[in-house]
Amino acid sequence: MSEQLKTAIFEKLKNLQDPISKMPLDQSNPNLSIVIENEKALITLTIDPNEKDKFENFSTDIKNSLKNMSDLQSVNVVFTAEQKIKTSNISSKKFNINAKNIIAIASGKGGVGKSTFTVNLAAALKVAGNKIGILDADIYGPSVPRMMGVSDKPKANENNKLIPLISNDIKCMSIGFLVGVDTPTIWRGPMVMKALEQMYNGVEWGELDYLLIDLPPGTGDAQLTLAQNSKLTGSIIISTPQDVALIDARKGINMFNKVGVNILGIVENMSYFICSNCNEKHEIFSHGGVKEESKKLNVDFLGELPIDKDLRIGSDEGNPICISNPKSEIAKKYFEIANKINLRFK
Repeated sequence: MSEQLKTAIFEKLKNLQDPISKMPLDQSNPNLSIVIENEKALITLTIDPNEKDKFENFSTDIKNSLKNMSDLQSVNVVFTAEQKIKTSNISSKKFNINAKNIIAIASGKGGVGKSTFTVNLAAALKVAGNKIGILDADIYGPSVPRMMGVSDKPKANENNKLIPLISNDIKCMSIGFLVGVDTPTIWRGPMVMKALEQMYNGVEWGELDYLLIDLPPGTGDAQLTLAQNSKLTGSIIISTPQDVALIDARKGINMFNKVGVNILGIVENMSYFICSNCNEKHEIFSHGGVKEESKKLNVDFLGELPIDKDLRIGSDEGNPICISNPKSEIAKKYFEIANKINLRFK
């Protein structure tokens, strides 16, 4: 019931605009939050404290828009004044790597193929002539060791920094290298943060053109720690087309917007499947939802990737398809996305 009421409230508010940003008060607005409890609504809007005078009557406008909703008992409107993090202040960042571009690969939920995308984008960027590193920051479910075909223990150099393992000339670091494959990582927040800092600052990465960070799903401590403490160039959001995945992807986008990290684009993964028997396209998880969402959120759409059997086999065997079979159709799609990223930073 609360979700239905929240949706109805967004529908009523979408015709209102933030007096400063001119963004509509809809679900894509990163500054707007609505909490429903016992048919009572708490509406929170983050504003610039220097512009608070321009919001003097806006609370009344919001309440008037909702006054005829029979299922809504009361409305409380709160304006908060959070200061945005300045990404240009590199010296204040705790995590530092000598990389020209540091890109976080994120998703709002698990199971959308984020790690597969990270590994194959890294391979595509490598084939294009870049120096690449992958940081597997998914503490609880590291996949990069398997997908890159590496399982050794990293050694420390004379500076007591870990030397990343190398596969296909791509430098890799993962918690999966430090614990057993079948060993569950049962850590609380502070231990997770310490592990991430160690894999970031405690590794001899050398010079890189790109460091790709495979984030864990969601918008928790690990994501916020890396976003706030590292000089991220930007982030790429991975989602499947269906509505339930897009809801969570939107949360990821809003999180990065709130901490001042640029969204480089969004990718529709598992967009379709071409049957090897009938050669017809099957849109198993619906289709086109991510592209439509990118338009609503004013985020670049980087492309759509199909479900591909050879891609899955390559991931299981530790052979990224952009290296093992660069002329395949699925590899070509990764090269197209890599080219878009390369052009962005030239």
